Parts: sequence; C-alpha cells; structure tokens
Amino acid sequence: MQDQIYNLPKLAKDKHKENKAFFAKLKKKPPKQLDYLMQHLHNKEFERTDCLECANCCKTTGPLFTDKDIQRIAKFFRMKAKQFIETYLRLDEDNDYVLQSVPCTFLGADNYCSIYDVRPKACREFPHTDRKKFQQISNLTLKNVAICPAAYNIVEAMKAQIKI
Repeated sequence: MQDQIYNLPKLAKDKHKENKAFFAKLKKKPPKQLDYLMQHLHNKEFERTDCLECANCCKTTGPLFTDKDIQRIAKFFRMKAKQFIETYLRLDEDNDYVLQSVPCTFLGADNYCSIYDVRPKACREFPHTDRKKFQQISNLTLKNVAICPAAYNIVEAMKAQIKI
C-alpha cells in the first residue's frame, strides 16, 4: 500500500491530461446510468480497499468544516464553537474553515480518527466517488486521484467502462 501511495502523485500527473479530457466529455454528455455505475464502481473498490491501511487523505489534506460540523465536533469536545475554532481551525483564502495544519490533528498513529463518529461531512463523503451527478465534481475528482488510491482506481475503472 505504501508503494502505491508513494507513486500515486506521479501516476495521477501522468493521467491528468487524459482524465481532464475524459471528464470534459463526460460533463457534456453524461451516460443515463452514470450515478448507478459510479455507486457500483465505488462499492466494488471499497470491498477491497481498507482506508485504515492508507489514511493519505488525513495525512496530506484537510477537510472544510461547515458550521454544522463545527457545532457537532465542539459539542463532542464539550467546547464552545468559538473555542473549537480558535484551537483547531483557521480561515483559508476562500474564507472556509480548515484545519490549522496537516496531517489531521485527530488522526492517530494507527490511522484511526479520534472524532470518527462526529467527523466533518467532507471526511464522511471522501473521496466523493459515489456522489449523485458525479460529472459535476470532475475538478474535485481530478485532485482526489492524486491523494486517494481508491479514487484513482475508480476513475480508471470508469474510463474502461464508459466509452466517450
């Protein structure tokens, strides 16, 4: 798994032009059953992928924190939202709340998340490969294939199944 994670940025970079062209065509004319296909490919990939072996998303990127996320996680820590923000978050260039630093503060050495049950929505949905209207998040997916081995595999499987 570590070799795959190490090689992932280069693999993603090598496929970037191809993937970008594929997603541009997909956006113009998505297949009728795209959501169904993506759900199938996502489920199939995650039958063989164990996120706990990887956790590269938690080690290299940070999620956006919505107001609901902040309220829920602050309550979990028995903190006021303001205190949670001051302790763990910062505003990014888009004025979104993100972690002060990566790897994620809540990631343990065993790759377990200490706030898993109350984790941010962005973490619950990552890598977003089973999302409805998948073609609308192609820019996000292009970034995620360089971070998540499962996302990379799903996109490769998708390209093999959808001939555009």
